[in-house]
Amino acid sequence: MKKIMNATINEEKTGQVLEVYGWVARKRDLGGLLFIDLRDRSGIVQLVIRPDSSCYALANSLKNEYVIKAEGKVVLREKANLNIPSGKIEIEVEKLELLNKSLDLPFDLTNNNSLEDTRLKYRYLDLRREELSSKLVTRHKITLAVRNFLDQENFVEVETPILCKSTPEGARDYLVPSRISKGKFYALPQSPQLFKQLLMVGGMERYFQIAKCFRDEDLRADRQPEFTQIDLEMSFVNEDDVMSITEKLIAHVFKEIKGIDIKLPLLKMKWDDAFNNYGSDKPDLRFKMMINDITDIFQKTNIEFIKNNIDQGGIINAIIASDVADKYSRKELDKLTEFVKTYGAGGLIYLKMEAELTGSIAKNLSLEEKEALIKKLNLKENDLVLIINGNKKIVKTALGALRCKLAKDLNLIKDDDYKLLWVTDFPSFEWSEEEQRYMAMHHPFTMPKDSDVDKLLTDKAHCYSKAYDIVINGYEAGGGSIRIHDENVQKKMFEALELTDEQIKEKFGFFVDALKYGTPPHGGLALGLDRLTMILTNTENIRDVIAFPKTASANCLMSECPNYVDDKQLQDLNIVIKKGGIK
Repeated sequence: MKKIMNATINEEKTGQVLEVYGWVARKRDLGGLLFIDLRDRSGIVQLVIRPDSSCYALANSLKNEYVIKAEGKVVLREKANLNIPSGKIEIEVEKLELLNKSLDLPFDLTNNNSLEDTRLKYRYLDLRREELSSKLVTRHKITLAVRNFLDQENFVEVETPILCKSTPEGARDYLVPSRISKGKFYALPQSPQLFKQLLMVGGMERYFQIAKCFRDEDLRADRQPEFTQIDLEMSFVNEDDVMSITEKLIAHVFKEIKGIDIKLPLLKMKWDDAFNNYGSDKPDLRFKMMINDITDIFQKTNIEFIKNNIDQGGIINAIIASDVADKYSRKELDKLTEFVKTYGAGGLIYLKMEAELTGSIAKNLSLEEKEALIKKLNLKENDLVLIINGNKKIVKTALGALRCKLAKDLNLIKDDDYKLLWVTDFPSFEWSEEEQRYMAMHHPFTMPKDSDVDKLLTDKAHCYSKAYDIVINGYEAGGGSIRIHDENVQKKMFEALELTDEQIKEKFGFFVDALKYGTPPHGGLALGLDRLTMILTNTENIRDVIAFPKTASANCLMSECPNYVDDKQLQDLNIVIKKGGIK
């Protein structure tokens, strides 16, 4: 008999005799009449066992999380429970079989406040919670929708290698020692970047892959050491072509998963505008609170620390939280100050629009400065103005983070409100303080704007690329670019990144050679499947959408990895562990 999902049993099956399977979620004794909530992945169905039933004794001995099989007739409930899909019926049990017992669980499946470390250690139990299992089901439906859409658009799914060559200019690689080639290492792929470009050289024209990727980097709520990309690449396309197919894919997924129609085409915003107005290359547009540049108001200020900053090329910017000044005491403002300091800001200036401007620098403002602030910021009674003074990168980044914090604290974001956009025209390079040189903002295979090819070696600070990110609700949901297909441009890019001929040959020789054999113009994008699932399931923790995730320290508490290996394995790999590291 085919297993029926418990939550799908409804009044249409009244009178039928069915077999059901699952875990005992709850048992209740109402005057001798036993009720059991039987749970499977789909949800709950209620079983009822009467005192005169031959299986009453067995039913009475059942405990939570015992695994059972039951057979009985579907009947209508006297009092329906409309909170569950099967709430209008119950099953009068005629046969009952105990399939397996269970120890008492180390945490309560109905308590969402259980310690996360405990739930991660017993992840196989945590997966029984509907809150978690439903997210994995949604993830499955997303990948199914993606595959169906891309198949209709003539994409071919191709797997690329997991054991690869380590290449520079990205995050830190995970390395795998080779037993056969002693002293040499594979790297786990940070992305299939080079392989998907080689597939374009190979004439595949339209490729996709649900690709596993690995990066040995510091973790956070929306990042894991191993993650999954929806990876796309296309030949004979420009930026608009890639963005068009991608946003249609996203719209298809939103419709299939949430029943929401996404209006296309999506808004496009240049990187400079995103950073200047929102302090981020992934702006959250679900609320306004844009960043205002007020540097011009203070050009002749007598406030010494502001004047010194402007004289040194710094800026002074502000955001306005409307009609909330009375909600922020000095204590609350001090907390906001500590928050922006974590982003490098020296402090936080605040002003409140009351009968007149009050606040930390109000007494030092000239009448002209006050009037200019009120006019430029269009201040109204009870508005709170939060100001940061310093170098541009710190000011914009700190205010960008602060606007998002305020939106959350002030409940400015509505549930199931989705704002999508493209951020385009990324800088080709960003300055690395650690390396003391310009590095590729995306990767070294990103095509610069046609007008900026000649700037690669002469004006890196003002060189922009044919790169684009799709942003959903403040998350970078995906990113990509048109690739360099001309070997001369690629050589110039490597030169701009200060790579020597030896380094280029060692790290990218096979790829550079491929560019000599009729490489078509091509471009692509990778969507983060984990982040997309987070967004569509309304969670902020990436671990919620991965079956067996790692902790913030990249450990698996359940399987206890990473862990030590025995000496024989190390000998095979020609590796010796010494105190404090590996020799």
